Amino acid sequence: MTTVTPSPDAVLNVLDASLKKTQDKSWTTFSPDELSTLIAAFSPHHPIAVHSKAYIVLAAYCQRRRAEASTPDEGTHSICKTFETPVTSRIADTEESEALAGLTFLAALFDVDHLSASAIFQRDGVLESVMDTLDLFQKSRHIDLAVAHLLGRAAGHKACRALLGTDHQKWLEWKSRQTEDPELRAAAAVAMVKLAKGSGLDAAEAGRSTEQPLEDAELATMMKGLVVDARETSSLADAVEGLAYLSTNPSVKEMLSKDSAFLAKLFALVPRRKGSPAPALEDLAGSPLYGTVVIIANLCTYRPRLSSEEAQIAKLRRMAKTPKAGGQGGQAKEPEEDPLDDDEPVKARGRRVLDAGAMEALTSAVRATDSRAVRLVVSKAILSLVEDKENRGKVLQAGGAKALITIIQGLLSASKPSDAAPQMDASDFEPIQALAKLTITASPVQVFGPNEGALYDAIRPFTVMLTHPNANLLQRFEAMMALTNLSSQSPEAASRIARADGLMNKVELLMLEDHTLVRRAATELVCNLVAGCEEVFDKWGGVKNSASKSKLQVLVALCDVDDLPTRLAASGALATLTASPEACESLLELQNERHRVLPILGQLINPAVVARPPGDEDDDHDAEQESHIDPGLVHRGVVCVRNFFQGIKNKEAAREIASESSRIGLVSGLVLAMKDCGGNTNSPVLWAAAESLKWLLGHGVEVPVPQ
Repeated sequence: MTTVTPSPDAVLNVLDASLKKTQDKSWTTFSPDELSTLIAAFSPHHPIAVHSKAYIVLAAYCQRRRAEASTPDEGTHSICKTFETPVTSRIADTEESEALAGLTFLAALFDVDHLSASAIFQRDGVLESVMDTLDLFQKSRHIDLAVAHLLGRAAGHKACRALLGTDHQKWLEWKSRQTEDPELRAAAAVAMVKLAKGSGLDAAEAGRSTEQPLEDAELATMMKGLVVDARETSSLADAVEGLAYLSTNPSVKEMLSKDSAFLAKLFALVPRRKGSPAPALEDLAGSPLYGTVVIIANLCTYRPRLSSEEAQIAKLRRMAKTPKAGGQGGQAKEPEEDPLDDDEPVKARGRRVLDAGAMEALTSAVRATDSRAVRLVVSKAILSLVEDKENRGKVLQAGGAKALITIIQGLLSASKPSDAAPQMDASDFEPIQALAKLTITASPVQVFGPNEGALYDAIRPFTVMLTHPNANLLQRFEAMMALTNLSSQSPEAASRIARADGLMNKVELLMLEDHTLVRRAATELVCNLVAGCEEVFDKWGGVKNSASKSKLQVLVALCDVDDLPTRLAASGALATLTASPEACESLLELQNERHRVLPILGQLINPAVVARPPGDEDDDHDAEQESHIDPGLVHRGVVCVRNFFQGIKNKEAAREIASESSRIGLVSGLVLAMKDCGGNTNSPVLWAAAESLKWLLGHGVEVPVPQ
């Protein structure tokens, strides 16, 4: 019996009507004719327009069933109830068109709802019926191709993968080695790659070893050739998908990154012109766009940076999963890390793909689709590329910052600006982190352009990354560095940063962090905000109260740590704050209570002649810090001392401070600071030191004449 294939227009009309019904709340399921049309719509005898519409209808139906179900299992059962019998009966049919319809529909269902597709695939007799079609229709290219695609989809899921045995692997290997049909060769090779990679992961989890029929390099070479010479859209998409899996192998990464002809062809798969047809979500499964950006990301991804504790845990896990070596007393050998994934080879690969046009492809991918999956992979790739500071200029020139901003806006648009902690996964921070790296090393104008609105819009994502509980310490550090750069642009930028919800509380906590770089970044941000925002100035000492006094005490303490940039930032903030008489009053109280303010300020000016604060004389202090006089610290120190002296209004207190200054050697430090100016009358240090000494003279302190 010969089956008459309906015209594409007739199929599209039925699919359009079905799609409208899925939006009707009273509708329950497809009619027999609608269901039959949908199942047959994925047949290769229909054009791409029919396939695309069928994907939309199938996705709409599955989404509705999932939304109506109270649990995921209930949703899977509901979808299977609709499709299982008609699909499995078609796969077992003796007529080629029916079997082909069943095979292609089940492969499409894997793309749309893999849970229900996996459940159907695992039913008794289904896999046997799939393989029987190869015997029933031995000369059918379409059946071979449909089986290869279906096995490839199934190989991506553990439960289905467990059903695929040696016979299935041998058939795939046979079809991947034939040369008459490039499309079938690519589909079979992709299925083999997914099966081999997945089986390797399954074996590692179970502590077993596994053998791979074909080497990754051999498969990669074959698929690379298919990309360069591809004439069939299907084989091209399959080859790109296979390389997306294979490009996790370091040796394959090296091979692909050194082939400029391949890279040019690969990057050309992404539409470059603005307004080019964008692949819809239902087309992504057959589109090389996602696979292309995955390959780029894999080529330039660095090995994860682990803390010592995380590294130890990872080592124990690897050893637990490594099979015990026979004849060696049962000792497990820890797998070695591939040197091709060390930082330098990764950096070289990143530069090669960047020179080949990777950034143009990545930014075009962001314009081409609003798919969350594609955009997050683009973010991962850009984050890896900007890890190398030498690449950041090229990334900016190619529109990398604009692409990242577009991605971030999409991620944060679902949450309100008032949300303190929007729902974010680890991957959601990657575009923000990449933008932060660009902001740290480039002028904000280069990153955000001349429009101040774009700069202000960046404050929220950086604040989210700084304050979110799921962000790691490195991400918080880079968020603070980026915000520090933004805060230097204008008082308005500094004020907006200071007003960001939860930001200042988090920064104050991080100023007490044990990690030197994190503590430094927090202090530098506070220094900029004190200088640029009147509200922060008041809270940190400009207006006298117990809270501001505590903050001043923290800044004084940070002027005495063993990190020069932190001391510069803390003393810079103090130099600004001591312009307020109220801040000077608070410092005077701290000096009278703890007797540490003057010695610490004096240590900034000259640690060699000014005494250490009480209780620190026996500390094992950094000898290099004791002998080194930093011009930046001297400048800040003399300004702080001058402002502090002049801010004391009580005469009795002023005499006591003058006497204490003489006792600890601060007078000698100021004299030496003046002497080091060498008669440079334009030196800010000279004038501040002279005014300080004049104040001391006026309060009864004998000042030696510089020699």
